[in-house]
Amino acid sequence: MCGIVGYIGGQQAAPVLTEGLGRLEHRGYDSAGVAVLGSRLQVTKRAGRVRDLVEALPKRLAGKVGIGHTRWATHGPATDVNAHPHTDASGTVAVVHNGIVDNAAALRERLADAGVELASDTDTEVFAHLVAASSADTLEGKVVEALAQVEGTYGLAVVHADFPDRIVVARNGSPLIIGVGEKEMYLASDLAALVRHTTTVAHLDDGELATITAGGFTTFRQDLTRTATEAHEVDVDPSAYEYGELAGEPRMYTEILEQPSSVERTLRGRLDERFGTAHLGGLNLEPRELRAIRRVKILGCGSAYYVGQMGASLVEELARIPADAEAASEFRYRNPIIEPDTLYVAVSQSGETIDTLLAVEEIKRKGGRVIGLVNVVGSAIARACDGGIYLHAGPEIAVASTKALTTMYVGFALLALQLGRVRDLSIADGKRLIAGLQRLPAQIEEILKDEDRLEEVAGALAQAESMFFIGRVRGFPVAREGAQKLKEISYRHAEAYQTSELKHGPLALISPEVPTVAIVPDDELTDRNVAALHEISARRGPLVVVTHPEVDLGDLEAARVDVPKNEVELDPILLTIPLQLIAFHAAKVLGHDVDKPRNLAKSVTVE
Repeated sequence: MCGIVGYIGGQQAAPVLTEGLGRLEHRGYDSAGVAVLGSRLQVTKRAGRVRDLVEALPKRLAGKVGIGHTRWATHGPATDVNAHPHTDASGTVAVVHNGIVDNAAALRERLADAGVELASDTDTEVFAHLVAASSADTLEGKVVEALAQVEGTYGLAVVHADFPDRIVVARNGSPLIIGVGEKEMYLASDLAALVRHTTTVAHLDDGELATITAGGFTTFRQDLTRTATEAHEVDVDPSAYEYGELAGEPRMYTEILEQPSSVERTLRGRLDERFGTAHLGGLNLEPRELRAIRRVKILGCGSAYYVGQMGASLVEELARIPADAEAASEFRYRNPIIEPDTLYVAVSQSGETIDTLLAVEEIKRKGGRVIGLVNVVGSAIARACDGGIYLHAGPEIAVASTKALTTMYVGFALLALQLGRVRDLSIADGKRLIAGLQRLPAQIEEILKDEDRLEEVAGALAQAESMFFIGRVRGFPVAREGAQKLKEISYRHAEAYQTSELKHGPLALISPEVPTVAIVPDDELTDRNVAALHEISARRGPLVVVTHPEVDLGDLEAARVDVPKNEVELDPILLTIPLQLIAFHAAKVLGHDVDKPRNLAKSVTVE
């Protein structure tokens, strides 16, 4: 979602800020701006892309302290005025902010009654005026006084013309990372903006503030007591954030092609072929504790929720434990019952998804045990959980998740295998599944080689305004994820249904103008699935069937996409891969920017 960058040191700030903002474009945004503090505070901001901001910058923008922002509109439309940074009336204070001020309306009214003229529609602007109105002697004191009046979530950074040697930042529910350089310091909401400059970072916790100077940083709470947050090296390859060999190709495309190697990394060192089990030391759970688990509850949003449904099916099949997945965005609002013998699993690529993080905090508050399935080391969810599984997918930049989703599924397979083997899953079945996991990278590679066929199918689907995705049992979450991908980047309406539910309403919409993408694995339900396809064909509904070579479709008229067969428990992830390429090529045919889909963000850090 919105992105923050900051710099203080010996360089000119503006180029560092705009370069960092460019690396945050994948988060989703509609405007961008910078505030540079030199002999005076200068602010430039524009609706549109970072390149529009760069073109608008003054030729002489001197200053070695600055903050920048990419905004995703919440309060007010995407305009130059509503873009961040926001300032007070005198132009002395500048603020950038991720999150939402819940009591913004009341604060705006109070400021208006005091004679303050607000220039924008945003919630963030009130914070700049509150800082300016504070009578505290220090910038830290001014920020703390302003925060005391604010309700909501924030990751924010403040510069002040009267305190030109520092940036003060604060976090509550929205990520902030401090980067440590040589006599210079950096700030960002995402590691992607820092790795070119430093891999020594400090993550702020919720409720924590920091003062950043060219020589270092100090952290503290709102009562101004010091905290002990320290910087550490992160294990990340900066080159992984570059385009590499496929320069010029959309990041989503390169990330689809990276999936074989991503799966290999996720599996590396975690398979125990001798005992037919998985080694997941990061769970911090002994075998007797694993055996005591009576239920598994998986929480995620969007694609993480759908892969959580796939994971729940794996856990039930392999470990014979009741398992289900739920949208994290709804979880805490229904006052959930937290059970001591339930293992809760929070799923998030970024590890910063606010709805999922708040669900984790609710579970922890009620004494539950929660593990994380995340891709970003040191992220908020990873730090909040009792243990977890890092995906090691590599940086995922495109908004639409592909390689992270695939490695999430592999992570669930490892978890289900370990849970199963401490129960009743035989060593023979364990070894069978390990062999299946080891086959996945080559089988994904085989699917990717069929790109020309998938591009042809995508071209036909792109012409339809609306379509169905259907599947049964293991195939239904695959259908949901396929519909999600197509919606995200092609903007075509796509709806997922259980195949068995077609007769209970959706069949009324089948027509020559409404295609159906059917997930038909070679399993115990194949005959029933094929029978449902004949019902669609009888109503002249166009069909795309994602299936296995062994499945006989008879005389059914359909565009067929064959996927290599693995173990039946692992087939869902292979059935998902072609749907990624179909969505990509459909969006490409329609001329859309697949890496920056409208109205969406990579890391959703507001509710």
